[in-house]
This record gives sequence, C-alpha cells and structure tokens, in this order.
Amino acid sequence: MRIGVAEDVALLREGITAILEQHGHAVVWTVEDADRLRAQLGTADDIDLLIADVRMPPHNTDDGLRVAVELRARRPTVGILVLSQHLGNEYARSLLATAPDAPGGTGYQLKERVGRIADFIHSVETVGAGGVSIDPKVIAYLMEERSHQGALGALGDREREVLALMAEGQTNEQIAQNLHFSPATVERRVSAIFTKLDLHAHPGNKRILAVLEYLRN
Repeated sequence: MRIGVAEDVALLREGITAILEQHGHAVVWTVEDADRLRAQLGTADDIDLLIADVRMPPHNTDDGLRVAVELRARRPTVGILVLSQHLGNEYARSLLATAPDAPGGTGYQLKERVGRIADFIHSVETVGAGGVSIDPKVIAYLMEERSHQGALGALGDREREVLALMAEGQTNEQIAQNLHFSPATVERRVSAIFTKLDLHAHPGNKRILAVLEYLRN
C-alpha cells in the first residue's frame, strides 16, 4: 500500500514510517505540518492511504483533521486514518461524517495505539481496504456517553458489544471468535442493529453508518 504520513513529532513520524515499511507498505512522503500536507493534496493520487495527526502546526488545534477532510472531499477513494491524543468525540464525528458516501476507508485511533504494532497495522490495513477502524477506548467512551440516547438506546447489551467490535474494523468472523458466538448469531445481531438503527434501506456502507449513529449529536 502507498501511504502518506503527516505528523509533527519527528520521532513518532519516523517510528510510524519504520513500522509501515517493515510490514511491506511504501511510505511515499512525510510532512510535519498542515500547510505542507495541504500542498500535497494536488499529488494525493500517489497514495492509497493518509495517516495524519489531528493537531498539527501552524495552529496546533485541528489543522491536520481539517486538511484530511479536504482530501476526502477532493479524493474520496483515498483512505484516511487520523491519530489523536484525545478521547473527545468531536474530532471522530467530523471525520466519520464524511465516511458513508466515500469509497475510501476511515479510521480514528489514539496515538498510544501505534505502540501496539499488531493493532496499529490491523487498523492501517482495514482502512486501506475501505473499512472503518475506531480505537476501542474511543468506542467505550462513546458507548458510555450515548448508551441511553436516541436509536442507540434501543440496542441490547450484546448488540452494543457487536457494534463496538464493528467499529474497531472487525469482520463478522472475528466478532464471532471474540464473543464466542456462532457466525449465524453474529449475522442476526448485525441485522438487528441495522434494523433498530433504520439502516436496511440505506444505500451506503451500513457498518460505517451504524458507527456514525453514536457519533452524532
């Protein structure tokens, strides 16, 4: 996979690059601030995936995320995986809002996950393949925050467990293994989630839409 990396901390930027290359991916370019990242948008067709820090110079607010959303609008086939130090859902919600109609994958991971190399590479490859991958700590935070709100309140405990694993980018087979369910049981749970969230008739990616439901205000 061809990957661009946008991270202002040199040590982390070099570490991410080394991990990706050790796992057979090509890091096409790296940048250290949002202005340089924006300058790369014109050549973004040379990458399959962008990994970007949410907070980057020059303003160190959500500069990296803003450019990533611009990239999504201009080149929706490019996967986007953003890294953050914060659990707050406003960043994740901004990015996931672009996901249902984009063929490129979408991911939101806490920076600490980079140190868990197998998990990080799983997220990279899930997003690169067009899937969604949200950090488990972010999922737990959002589930607790919204467990009794809106359509999510209609889900049972087991359905919320399945939804959380879907948000991590797990397939039905992986969910079955982790929850010790049969594949048929997982399929029923997933179908029930889509029904309760009123997604069956939607033409978009239903798994991403289900994740987006509990990121909404």
